[in-house]
Amino acid sequence: MRCDKLTLAALEAVLRLYADPDTLVQRVPTLRLLTRSAESIRQTCDAVLPDLQHWAGEGFAVDVCAVSSQIGSGSLPLDVLPSAALRLRSTSGNRRERSRALRQLAERLRQLPQPVIGRIADDSLLLDCRCLEDPAALRTALGAAG
Repeated sequence: MRCDKLTLAALEAVLRLYADPDTLVQRVPTLRLLTRSAESIRQTCDAVLPDLQHWAGEGFAVDVCAVSSQIGSGSLPLDVLPSAALRLRSTSGNRRERSRALRQLAERLRQLPQPVIGRIADDSLLLDCRCLEDPAALRTALGAAG
């Protein structure tokens, strides 16, 4: 492996973080997010739920549900962690109309100043809150967009 000075400097900075395991989780965002407890994530969901319900409107029911966060690809392509998500479900129309309403809602979330990306599964739009560290920012965005 041939590395230039910039690559070596970046690698050195990361390795220095690992030299102090007591502060590692706080200083490395990926590790901080991967080590969040399901209860902490659920509290984040609970903080955002009323604002999301108001923003989504009367045609949607919002609640908190348990989900599994997929860690990613690379060395852990199939590993999952317990998490919590905000679940939005359309309350009107037939299945086709509910599906369209969920897609439109997902589009509205992507149009926020800081886009919010969810996944549609089981007739619901799921917003896994594992990576949401500041619920106040999302609450503010939902209020401004409402």
